[in-house]
Amino acid sequence: MQLFENYGLSKEILKAIKELGYINPTPIQAKTIPHLLNSDRDLVGLAQTGTGKTAAFGLPILNQIDYQNKITQSIILSPTRELCVQIAKDMQNYAKYLPEIRITAVYGGASIENQIKDLRKGSQVVVGTPGRVLDLINRKVLKINQISFLVLDEADEMLNMGFKEDIDAILETTPIEKQTLLFSATMPPEIMKIASLYMHDPLEISVGTKNSGAENVEHFYYQVNAKNRYLALKRIADINPDIYGIVFCRTRAETQEVADKLIQDGYNADALHGDLSQAQRDHVMHRFRSGNLQLLVATDVAARGLDVNDLSHIINYNLPDEREIYIHRTGRTGRAGKKGEAITIIHNRELHKIREIEKLLKKPINRRQVPDGKEVCTKQLMHIIDRIEHLSEIDPEIDQFLPIILKKLSWLDRDELIKRFVAVEFSRFLTYYKNAYDLNEPDFKENKRSNKAKNQGKSGYTKFFLTLGAKDGLNKGKLLDLINTNDNIAGADIGKIEIMPGYTFFEMDSNYENEVIRAFNNKRYAGKRLKIEIKNSNKKEKPDFRKKDNKPTPKSDKKRQTGRRK
Repeated sequence: MQLFENYGLSKEILKAIKELGYINPTPIQAKTIPHLLNSDRDLVGLAQTGTGKTAAFGLPILNQIDYQNKITQSIILSPTRELCVQIAKDMQNYAKYLPEIRITAVYGGASIENQIKDLRKGSQVVVGTPGRVLDLINRKVLKINQISFLVLDEADEMLNMGFKEDIDAILETTPIEKQTLLFSATMPPEIMKIASLYMHDPLEISVGTKNSGAENVEHFYYQVNAKNRYLALKRIADINPDIYGIVFCRTRAETQEVADKLIQDGYNADALHGDLSQAQRDHVMHRFRSGNLQLLVATDVAARGLDVNDLSHIINYNLPDEREIYIHRTGRTGRAGKKGEAITIIHNRELHKIREIEKLLKKPINRRQVPDGKEVCTKQLMHIIDRIEHLSEIDPEIDQFLPIILKKLSWLDRDELIKRFVAVEFSRFLTYYKNAYDLNEPDFKENKRSNKAKNQGKSGYTKFFLTLGAKDGLNKGKLLDLINTNDNIAGADIGKIEIMPGYTFFEMDSNYENEVIRAFNNKRYAGKRLKIEIKNSNKKEKPDFRKKDNKPTPKSDKKRQTGRRK
């Protein structure tokens, strides 16, 4: 049995983590800590969220900090402010008995003036989001040219959020002689590229299989008509009375809309997204962590700092645009030896995405039938009965009311009393599901697609050509932002994205063709007027946006075009 005491950590750190309940290291800690304490070789650590990565890199870094030197010796980059705050808090807990070590968190959405004051006091460890870190570097306040440790935590998520340019700029200011630690849940090609560019012969430590989901998670999908997505969500919640989970939506607007509907329909739910103030987000997260919320409706970005061990369900209200994000989401359940379920609501044209995710997971995602009204009512009724049967404690204060109750109900026999009790507790479900119709869609058959769909790319997608590319500062994250900030196309499914230096190809749900054209055409981005056109997949040439008409070209114009002179 491995123990933290065997690694050579200082007595101060051991005392602190013992108080936190740390006895036996997790697999990622057991592999990472000895290496970092005994080697200066770079490291790539692959492990799911919630496996103890912060302690894996945090403990050995704190153990090697020169506390007498006030310069910044370690910089830890994380994708969101919530995760940034959580890492800093954990590090401060580990350093509880190391008062000479200062740890500062820097992130957007908070006073930069206060963060500058903290940095000027001297911080050996700085935890920050890429944007705020780069801002402080440019202000000459944060100096990381003498660091010994650079940590890229949740590196895959930082890339998904469009932080590559910021990370590149930050890394350019760091010294050559440093130990770089990269932690990620998945290993997409972009991460491999970063490792090859900025790391020297890194040791790869993997817990589990690359790009795989948690072992204790079962994966299911429900196939419904797109318009019935919310109704399916309600039935999923109703068939799981003790549900405690996160519902992931694509956009902030959709997140708020779904949460509002759930609250209005009587569910214990709330929203978490970037349009909320920090105080509002903290309040919602506190309610969810404490178990006062059953369902948290969230965007991927907002949920990044949320670490809860007892989640029963992860529900994908919409599939993410990247397969790796699915693994991030679903890795939040099935922790600490407990079982979890990952549920996805799809429509017919999304079935191919499920198959692609299966390949990445290396495990099946099985179809479930959306329960009918009778199934839901039966489950809810038995849940009530089970609660009554297994009620362990009854408040003695109830005894004083029993005589009045017994007198009032004395005319009812046992069966009638039970029937009336069930009716009071259960009537809303019986009423709601009385005429509930079947939400399940039949399996999508490829041969039933229209000829139009066949010519528009796979699974009902239309391919678009956009006159905007990488040289204009566009990346996948920024393109998704452009799409998701337009209410008319925010809910549309997105296929492949190919960003070239001067232009971009991307696929979207063919039902939104006109809306996509209106959303982009003649709009401005970074001072450039945009043009967009449907790309014919049978043609290889780039679309031509020059004016076209049926009028013959004047002779003088012809000469001007050829450059000839009389």
